[in-house]
Amino acid sequence: MPIRRTDGMPTTELLRREWAAFRRPDRLTALAAAALTVIALGLLYAFGNQSSCPGPCPAAPVASDGATVSDQFWFLHRDLGPEGSITVRLTAMTGTITYPPPNHDQIVSGLVPWAKAGIIVKDGVRQGSQYAALMMTGDHGVRFQYDYRHDIAGTAVVSEQSPRWLRLTRSGDTITGSESADGKQWHTVATAKLDGLPDTVQVGLFATSPGDLTLRKVGLGGAIEEVRFTQAVGVFDNVAVEGTTGGWASDPVGEMNHTDWEKHHNASGAVEKNGVITVSGTGDIGPLGEEGARSVEKALPGLTIALVIVLIVAVRYGVRTVHEAPTRRVIATRSAVVGAATFVTGLVAVGIVLPLSIAILKGNGIPVQPIPILIGTRVIVGVPAVLALCAVLTYGLAVWLRRGSAAILIGLSLVALPYAVTAFPLLPDTVSEWLLRLTPAAGFAVKQTMEEYPQVTAHYSPSTGYFPLPWWAGLAVLCAYTVIVMRMAVGRKQAADSDRR
Repeated sequence: MPIRRTDGMPTTELLRREWAAFRRPDRLTALAAAALTVIALGLLYAFGNQSSCPGPCPAAPVASDGATVSDQFWFLHRDLGPEGSITVRLTAMTGTITYPPPNHDQIVSGLVPWAKAGIIVKDGVRQGSQYAALMMTGDHGVRFQYDYRHDIAGTAVVSEQSPRWLRLTRSGDTITGSESADGKQWHTVATAKLDGLPDTVQVGLFATSPGDLTLRKVGLGGAIEEVRFTQAVGVFDNVAVEGTTGGWASDPVGEMNHTDWEKHHNASGAVEKNGVITVSGTGDIGPLGEEGARSVEKALPGLTIALVIVLIVAVRYGVRTVHEAPTRRVIATRSAVVGAATFVTGLVAVGIVLPLSIAILKGNGIPVQPIPILIGTRVIVGVPAVLALCAVLTYGLAVWLRRGSAAILIGLSLVALPYAVTAFPLLPDTVSEWLLRLTPAAGFAVKQTMEEYPQVTAHYSPSTGYFPLPWWAGLAVLCAYTVIVMRMAVGRKQAADSDRR
């Protein structure tokens, strides 16, 4: 049945007419099913995550900006006033890695790349409090780090043949880190301003070591993470302090000495003998929690099924459009209608499931990584926008190809399949990354909240929620595909009209 002429019809009236034609019960039911799938699977995920602690789990460390962080180390400390310093010589740094690959059957000596031993100024011993530290690392030389996110490189490595002198100086809220090869000629590594430091803080020696991350191959070349316990040991002498009061105290920041290695071999702690202080510790100080707080996009496992549903709805609507021999204006209007309907569907689903899932996870004792308002808004609005663009893309494919089966096959292959297979550790990371660079599925980078930090060893891959493109670049890839396909669909209609003339 030919479509009625729309020449001269106002745009608002045309949109109203096409929306009335679109909202058939079968289409609305399918979109409702897509929304309910996202909501139901998201709530199922949230209810299915329960705390495994025998009692109340210890609260995850939270920094002043609200982010969940790592803050676990052994601390030999004393009071430091508004002005003062600590100077030490680090003569050796060793460590232990338990059950390393490939056989996982032995304990070896060694340091993971971001094992740390050095000196630190910290606002008390509360986890998540402000700090500035100067340290030697396992494989990255001297580093000056502060307030979890900031990392500045020094120069040297340390050994018994080449010890390193470290110094932290406090002047009010300003902390300066310096290093030296001989204790005479000093080089400033960096300076940090920690706003709001109290008059009395803690200063001292510390050691910590994050887990040894290894990847085990699964599926068709994918990888899952395995983490081994490690411990770092720093040996210090020539400890000199200025502006301090009271005596030394030795405490863990965070829980420690619960592992079999620490109980039966080498307990974390600090030991002084003949002016030499040995500090042993495990854990990490950095921007990502050791236990891995849940990210908000984990509450969207139903997105793949919803995507398949909206793609099929869009293709069937496109095939109906072809059968009615529409004008180019009608094609454009109908693409806007299917996109808007899909956007509203996604907005309702994501807007409901994310806050509910976060509340349920927190109620179950599961830490959830806080996100800034702008990033949260980007996820809640961006995911529906991506679903809408994917629907318009497949609608254009149906109009261009004039065959529903071919449009569904290509749409699923271009969008749903790459998104689905990269969400799990099935393919090699490199393959997954290229799929999310080159296909329209790149647009789903809008839901990423995971950040990459050079000073944190982690598995940054699509299967863990890390996309290879920033959100705006992934969205640009999807928009480019959508524009190209719609131009081809409209161009084919224009060519057909010319042939009839």
